[in-house]
Amino acid sequence: MASATVLARPELTRESVSAAPQMPDVLPPVKARKGFIGFLRRNPTIAVGGGLLLIMLAIAVFAPLLWTVDPTALAPARRTREPSAMYWFGTDMLGRDVYSRVLYGARVSLLVGFSVAILSSVIGLAIGMVSGFIRWADSIVMRIMDGLMSIPPILLAIALMALTRGSVQNVIIAITIAEIPRVSRLVRGVVLSLREQPYVDAAVAAGTRTPVIIWRHILPNTLAPITVQATYICASAMIVEAILSFIGAGTPPIIPSWGNIMAEGRALWQVKPYIVFFPAIFLSITVLAVNLLGDGLRDALDPRMAKRL
Repeated sequence: MASATVLARPELTRESVSAAPQMPDVLPPVKARKGFIGFLRRNPTIAVGGGLLLIMLAIAVFAPLLWTVDPTALAPARRTREPSAMYWFGTDMLGRDVYSRVLYGARVSLLVGFSVAILSSVIGLAIGMVSGFIRWADSIVMRIMDGLMSIPPILLAIALMALTRGSVQNVIIAITIAEIPRVSRLVRGVVLSLREQPYVDAAVAAGTRTPVIIWRHILPNTLAPITVQATYICASAMIVEAILSFIGAGTPPIIPSWGNIMAEGRALWQVKPYIVFFPAIFLSITVLAVNLLGDGLRDALDPRMAKRL
């Protein structure tokens, strides 16, 4: 009956009915927003942390253009001036402009943080790869790393700085040595789990050389955790650098850094707290930005914690 009804209508035929597009049983999902803007919307922590960090980077790079003066210029006649329209952050006990010193101090902290994060990640990655994939080297290398990890990073950095003269380069080297064991332990744990995967066993059975296996199969799977760890190392390095400079074991006093500025202002903390307050605020914001970026990257790169639309 139904087929006869269809044939009775001149505008419909069996061929036209069969050729007509059919409605799918399940509607396709709405296409998720793609691109960089969509990624930031799905990961607001990365957007906030990255935005704050970019602002600090811009301040450090363009410090000479942000109405600053020579941060080392002495002016005893203008010492300990309160914050005003002329001296936005006031002046210290030697008459130096605190605003200019804080902005130029961002260069030292960010340089130390990024340098330590990159160096410790690269060196720790190499050590962790060798220790995790080459069995006979594991016990030797990891015992050395365990010995270094038994010393708190700040104490190890102080001990290393005591053997050298104060400079930004020596601070970077001292903090890097203190952070390498943690990176190597992280990479070793990842490599030990990847080494037992079937695709690695297949590559070994096929006669693939060990360097090729590490480069093609092991290294790409360690980049996500090492990237997240690098952000935490960057934040930790900036704090350690400030501590070293605060106690006089870091950068020389002539170089403006947030730790040096706070160390010079602690004697006047009760009467002139702004000397310590402003560099402490900048340090806190920068460390917060890096930690937020690290948390956001962890959520985005970890498939178990990734946010899905």
